[in-house]
Amino acid sequence: MNKLTFVALTGLLLFSVQLQAQVTLPLTDLSFFKSPSHNWQLAADAWADLNQANLLNVKAGTGILVNQINKDKHGEDLYTNIEHGDMDLELDYMMAKGSNSGIYLQGRYEVQLLDSWGVANARAVDNGGIYDRNAPRQNVSRAPGLWQHMKISFQAPRFDASGHKTENARMLRVELNGVVIHDGIALAAPTGGAISDEEAVSGPLRFQGDHGTVAFRNIIITKYDKSRPELSALQFKVYEGKYEAEPDYTKLTPQAQGASPILSSNVVQLNNEFLLHYTGTLQIKEVGDYYFELGAPGGRGFLTINKQKLLPQKGTDGQLKINLPAGAVPFDLAYSKYEDWARPSLALSVAGPGIREYAISDANTGSPDVVDPILVNAPANTLLHSFMDIPGQRVVHAVSVGSPLKLHYTYDMEKGSVVQVWRGGFLDATPMWHERGDGSSRPAGSVVHFGKSTYFLQKLSSAQAEWPKDSTGTGYRPKGYKLDKDDRPAFRYQLYGSAVQDALTVLDNGQGIKREVTVQAPVAGLYALLATGKNIELLPGGLYIIDKTYYIQVNEAAGAQAVIRTSNGAKELLLPVKEKISYTILF
Repeated sequence: MNKLTFVALTGLLLFSVQLQAQVTLPLTDLSFFKSPSHNWQLAADAWADLNQANLLNVKAGTGILVNQINKDKHGEDLYTNIEHGDMDLELDYMMAKGSNSGIYLQGRYEVQLLDSWGVANARAVDNGGIYDRNAPRQNVSRAPGLWQHMKISFQAPRFDASGHKTENARMLRVELNGVVIHDGIALAAPTGGAISDEEAVSGPLRFQGDHGTVAFRNIIITKYDKSRPELSALQFKVYEGKYEAEPDYTKLTPQAQGASPILSSNVVQLNNEFLLHYTGTLQIKEVGDYYFELGAPGGRGFLTINKQKLLPQKGTDGQLKINLPAGAVPFDLAYSKYEDWARPSLALSVAGPGIREYAISDANTGSPDVVDPILVNAPANTLLHSFMDIPGQRVVHAVSVGSPLKLHYTYDMEKGSVVQVWRGGFLDATPMWHERGDGSSRPAGSVVHFGKSTYFLQKLSSAQAEWPKDSTGTGYRPKGYKLDKDDRPAFRYQLYGSAVQDALTVLDNGQGIKREVTVQAPVAGLYALLATGKNIELLPGGLYIIDKTYYIQVNEAAGAQAVIRTSNGAKELLLPVKEKISYTILF
C-alpha cells in the first residue's frame, strides 16, 4: 500500500485529484464575490514596506486580490457567491507588516492569517492557527511582502435527516509553505467571529477584511458535493496457491466463499499464497472520470470495472483511471498475495467528479509497517554532516546548521555556498539512519532554496562577465570550520591564494540570518554571487527582493554597491569584495 492509500484509509485525507468541481478564480474582476466593499481591489503586483505597518504598495492591474485597510474607513469582509460543504482550498497570500486577517471556511471556521514573522513558538492566534483553538505544529511563516502558500482540506459537519449533527466539521489537513501544520482537527463549534453559531451543511468562503491589509492570488476552490459510489452485493471466494497472473476462475475450487458487507482482506484466514476474488456491483451516481488507487502489498491486484480491465497492479504502484456512466456497473477485484514479507492488506480508494478521495474498502484492514521518522532537533546550535538533495542536485559535502531560534541553513563546503535556509523543525534524518540508509537528510521545516549550488566567490573580468561554473584557476581548498563559544561555525577555505572566513549568525529576532565573509588580501575583480532568480528588484530602503520569496539586505558601509544583472535569461545579484562583505537573508 502506498502512502496515498494509507492516508486515505486512516482518515487523514490528502488533497485529491483535481476534478470537475474545481474553480480557479480568474481575479479579472470581483464578480465572484458578493457586494465587495471599498477596501477590496484588484492589482497586478503588490509589495510591502518592512518599516511601515499595515501597508501594501500595489501596481494597477488584475490577478491579485488586495484588502487595503484605510485608517479613515472601516473595512468589511468579503464573501464568495458560491457556498461549499466539503472543500479543498489552495491559494497564495501576502501579509503587510503587523497585519491580521483570516480565512473562514463556510464563513464559520477561521484559519488565522497574521504577521507572525520571527515567532519561535506559535500560538493558536498566530499565522496558520485555527483561531483561538489549535496552534500550528510549527511556525513556518514568511516575512511581510513575501508570498506564502496555503492548502486547506475541509470537511463540513454532518447532519441526520432530522437536522441533528452527527459529526463535527474537520480540518482534515492544513499545509503552510509546504509543511503540514494541522492534521485531522475536529471542530466542535464555529470559531470566534463566525457569521453564525448555528452550523450548517454549507456556507460561503469568507475573507476577513476588517482587521489588516493582505493580498491573495492563485485561489483554487475544489468542491466535493456529489454522492459517493457504493459497493453492493459483494461476494468473495478464496483460493489457495501462488497466482502471479489472474487465473481462469472456472477451473478453480475455492477454499472459502460467501457474502461480505465490505471489501476487506480480513475474510481470508491465510497469511500468504492465496487469491481473494470479489465480485459485486458499483453504484455510480455521477457520470465522469473516476480514479482508483489499489493497494495489494506482497503480491498483485487485478481490477475490472464495467467490464473494462484496468491494468494489473503489482504491489502499490499507480493510479487507475476510468470513465464511468451513471448507474449500476459490474465490479470485479482480485488480490493475489504470495510474498511473505508483507501482511495481508487489501485497500481500494476512489475519487471522482465532485468526490474527494475516500477508502471504499475496509478502513480497519491491516496496514504495512510505517517507519517512525528519525528527527534531529536543535535545542542548541547543532551541526550535522550528510548528503543533502536540493532541486536538481545532490550536495555531497553538506553541513546543516540548526538554531534554537528555529532558523537553519545548509552550507556546501565544496563550494563555499549556502544552498538553502529554512524555518521550523531542523532535520529529518530518516533517509540516512533508517536501515542501511542513503546518507541523506532533509529539512523538517519550510525551505527557501537558492538554486543549484555554485561557487560563492569568483574573479570576473567585469561585473557583466559570465559567472564561472567551476573552480578552475581559483585554487579553491576547503579548510573546515571553527566553532565559536556558542558552537556556531565559521567556515574556512583558500581561494586565489587568499584565506577566506565565512560566518553565519541567526538574528536574535528570528527573522533571518546574517552572513559575514572576510577575505585576506583579495584578488582584484573578486565578486560574491548573493542571489539568482527570475526577478530581483531593489525596493525603497535598500532591500533586494528575490522572486517574492526572500529579501537580501546588503551592508554597503565599506562602499561596495551590489549589482543586479541579467545572465542567461536569469537575474543575478553580485557584490564586489573588498576584504569584507556583510549581508542579511530575511525570509
